[in-house]
Amino acid sequence: MAQGLNNPAIARRLVVSERTVEGHVRHLLIKLGLAETEDGHRRVLAVLAHLRAAHGHRP
Repeated sequence: MAQGLNNPAIARRLVVSERTVEGHVRHLLIKLGLAETEDGHRRVLAVLAHLRAAHGHRP
């Protein structure tokens, strides 16, 4: 996700099914506390959380 890949591209790269990727992404978003909303971009928020953690920043 941090590389801008969509689920089908991630699935191809990891040689798993799209459904497997969807499950992992869903669990990742839940762990990050990113609730599903109509106006939110949870994948973008997840990447931002990853970048913050990588640089030692807290959300």
